[in-house]
Amino acid sequence: MTPNIFNSGDLVSPVAFDVLNAAQRLLDVAVQTPLLQSARLNKLVGGTVFVKLESLQHTGAFKFRGAYNSMSRLERAQYPQGVLAYSTGNHGQAVATVGRMLGIPVTVVMPSDAPQVKVEKARFQAATVVLYDRKTESREVIASRLGSSGEFALIPPGDHRDVIAGQGTAALEALNTLPADSVRLIIVPCGGGGLAAGTCLAADAVHSTAEVWAAEPDSFDDTRRSLKSGDRETNLASATSICDALLAPTPACLPFSINQRRLSGVVTASDSDVLDAMRLLFEEFRVVVEPGGAVAVASLLANPSLLRGRRAVVIASGGNVDPQMFARAISASEG
Repeated sequence: MTPNIFNSGDLVSPVAFDVLNAAQRLLDVAVQTPLLQSARLNKLVGGTVFVKLESLQHTGAFKFRGAYNSMSRLERAQYPQGVLAYSTGNHGQAVATVGRMLGIPVTVVMPSDAPQVKVEKARFQAATVVLYDRKTESREVIASRLGSSGEFALIPPGDHRDVIAGQGTAALEALNTLPADSVRLIIVPCGGGGLAAGTCLAADAVHSTAEVWAAEPDSFDDTRRSLKSGDRETNLASATSICDALLAPTPACLPFSINQRRLSGVVTASDSDVLDAMRLLFEEFRVVVEPGGAVAVASLLANPSLLRGRRAVVIASGGNVDPQMFARAISASEG
């Protein structure tokens, strides 16, 4: 059984108002990232698509939003050793960056096979990085051992009220930017499910009737299978994907409790689809989007019937990719 390593109150589920409150806290702190259209993309999927480029957010990913919203609320005297986080990469470097901004020491547990750019960015922000083997070790168990002193505040990537609320502000910005009730569909990348859950709450906060869909890699479709079974399903230990940011072993508890009742469904994409989406985003917008960040665009391209002529917001959630992987994605565009 996974140890209980959460601080008191962390497993309180957020509500729609929490996203509005997070937006106020992030005002003039987070980047209000652009919404861009591409005539080519619209034609490919048979509708109108606005891509929300969270790859241009501080730390190169939407994770900054949840990290700042949670860490800026800490009672620091309670946690003399600072913040402890576990992460596949983007959450870790976001927590590290916010820690440096706010003068809070940070320790991050990260998989040894995380893209080097993510590990290096966390270390550059003065975080202590503890590496583990995701095939044979549990990041939760390691975090529990490190946090046994009780002097760390644990900021997990999903199971935290303020993290989920902060992530939801990305969709909230989009819904507040576009004409009311014009967005019929929102598609977001999904690993542990925090961005999807925050997006659901954001839609509720502005009384939007838009469908919210999660997008997963084909071989890490735990949220899709969990919605079908009603229980949190686990991915195979042997499963692989280039979408390193989305390789959570199972949906996080709090996000799943929200997604189970509010998500309209889940679409998936292959690694090949993801590479194609990365290339398209580069060609159309001249932006760098990492594999996990491109999976929502990839899933829409693979399932264009989902749009049916409607208007959609699709979140490109991050841009932290090693040069070799990005070169692999865009190489065909130079031929």
